[in-house]
Amino acid sequence: MKKLIATLLLCTALVAPAAAMAREVTIDTTLVKYSGNAAYIAVYLTKADGTYDSTLWVSGTKQRYLGDLSGWVSAMRDSGATSLNLDGITGASVGGGQTLTIKADIADALIDAGYTIHVETAVEHGGEYPDDAVAPLSSMPQTVDGNGYVSKLSVSM
Repeated sequence: MKKLIATLLLCTALVAPAAAMAREVTIDTTLVKYSGNAAYIAVYLTKADGTYDSTLWVSGTKQRYLGDLSGWVSAMRDSGATSLNLDGITGASVGGGQTLTIKADIADALIDAGYTIHVETAVEHGGEYPDDAVAPLSSMPQTVDGNGYVSKLSVSM
């Protein structure tokens, strides 16, 4: 019996780290050149079924304006999220023509599994683009054009 327990513990020790593997994903969001206020940006993941999974980054320092990112807020609400925990995943808003580069550790199980990266932008007195740029979370590099303030979204591992 002791040998069986020792064997099970050893197997668990060898298998568990593999299950928790993650890859560093680089997400570059380049904004079109425009004048005016800097953009608030939400970068988040949705599952294969389209429901919200997690927030990767939020740019914008005034919390009262985060509600202008209504697609992201709605996705979180629809998923049942009841609080907004942005510790360690926020930064300054991004100006026209600038590139926001974020690096996120994403579980291997989510890559090539139908998950999608969404970038939403909003500019005070300038409009909001809930799905400004959307790209599949793929092991192959992805580059897509944006529909509003995003010029290009590039995702690589």
